[in-house]
Amino acid sequence: MSLSASVLVGSFVYAVPATATSMPFTDVKNEGSEVELYKAVSDLYSRGVVFGTTSTTFSPYENLTRGEAATFLAEALQLDTRNIENPGFEDVPTSHNYYGPIAALAANNIIQKGENYNPNSPITRSQMAKILTLGFQLEQATKLSAPFSDFTSDTETNEYIQTLVNYSITQGITTTQFSPYTNVKRGQMSLFIYRTLEKFEEDFYITEIE
Repeated sequence: MSLSASVLVGSFVYAVPATATSMPFTDVKNEGSEVELYKAVSDLYSRGVVFGTTSTTFSPYENLTRGEAATFLAEALQLDTRNIENPGFEDVPTSHNYYGPIAALAANNIIQKGENYNPNSPITRSQMAKILTLGFQLEQATKLSAPFSDFTSDTETNEYIQTLVNYSITQGITTTQFSPYTNVKRGQMSLFIYRTLEKFEEDFYITEIE
C-alpha cells in the first residue's frame, strides 16, 4: 500500500495524509490525560480539519461554536464548500467566515435549512451526535440500550446519541448521564471526529489487506 490513500465514508471521500504537519499549539500536551487529545488535534490539524483560536493556541476547553463545528465536519468530510447553493440563513450571509461549511452541511442534509443557524452559539452534545451521525452516514440506532436517565424527550435525538455510543465514539459524562444539552468543547469535538475517522480507516485498511 502507498503512504497515502483516499477513504470512502458513505458518499464522501477524505484523504489520509502522507506526512504530518507539525502542530503549533502549545496548550495541548502529549502527556498524561491529554495524550489522546494531542493525537486527535495533531492528526486533524495535519489534515486541515481543525484550526486554533490563535496561531499557537487551540483552546481545547473552550466551547465550540456551531460555525466552528460546521467547519470541522465539512473539512473532515471534504465537502465542497464553494460550489454550493445558498441555504438562506439570515444570520449567515455569503460574507460570513463559516458560510461555505454551513452551506455545505445544509446542501448535504446534515443540518436543516431555516431562518437562522446561530453560528456563534455553542453546539450541544445532542446536536453534535446528530451531525456526526448524519455526516458520516453512521448506521443509526433503532433502539436505546444506554442507561442514560437524561435522554431527551425527542426519540430521534436519542437515537443519534445511542448511535455514537454504539460506535464507541463517545460515552456519557457518567454511567447514567449523557448531558445532551451540555456544550461541546473544542477538544471534545476533535476527539469525536478523530475516533470516527479512525474507525473508518481501520475498516478500509482491513479490506485492502484482505
